[in-house]
Amino acid sequence: MTKTAVVTGASSGIGEATARRLAAEGFDVVAAARRHDRLDKLAAEIPAIRPVTLDVTSQESVDAFAASLERCDVLINNAGGAFGLEPVAQGLLDDWQRMYDVNVLGSLRMTKALLPKLIESGDGVLLMLTSVAGLVSYEGGGGYCAAKHAQTSMTETLRLELVGEPVRIIEIAPGMVQTDEFSLTRFRGDAERAAKVYEGVPGPLTADDVADVIAFAVTRPSHVNIDRLVVRPRAQAAQHKVYRLPERA
Repeated sequence: MTKTAVVTGASSGIGEATARRLAAEGFDVVAAARRHDRLDKLAAEIPAIRPVTLDVTSQESVDAFAASLERCDVLINNAGGAFGLEPVAQGLLDDWQRMYDVNVLGSLRMTKALLPKLIESGDGVLLMLTSVAGLVSYEGGGGYCAAKHAQTSMTETLRLELVGEPVRIIEIAPGMVQTDEFSLTRFRGDAERAAKVYEGVPGPLTADDVADVIAFAVTRPSHVNIDRLVVRPRAQAAQHKVYRLPERA
């Protein structure tokens, strides 16, 4: 029987790339996100993808989504985001609330709703798409780092609590990934500031690079668990150490 994979935040970026890749790997993919128009385009291109409108910050939406699924073998908790770069002392509570709601509580809602189906499958995979921000903090990233640290902690706890159950708990923590929307959202639509994040960096990761890693992790034999995989571009040695090409005179 063909396995079913659920990918949240599948309308763009890493989520869309992951939905495409898992469909290519032979999964029936349920692509879930708020922007149904983008999901429809994706599903029209790839028959193995089923588009479903989902807001992970809404319990009602998550409950309805879970009730619509006959089975779930793989859950990719990808929906997330960063909003703002203010120092903690000037942090905007609404931004912090949004980041916690989508990254942490969104993952919690989806995990609670679909964990019974993952266990019932007999060989489930729950994958958290976190960030190196969940491992190392940095200036201006207080709210996002706090949310991603919480998500990382949730993943570690799940692995302890579910040992002995037929579910693998995987964390993929990307570093610098250049997508169409992540930095643009963080800089509140300021395209020039968003572009400077990647300026001069030779070969930042793409969404397809991360999707490739996700596909590798979820397709290992059922006794093999990838606890945590950190993936960065070669130009990024650490959170604060990024090589940029020298400016030409």
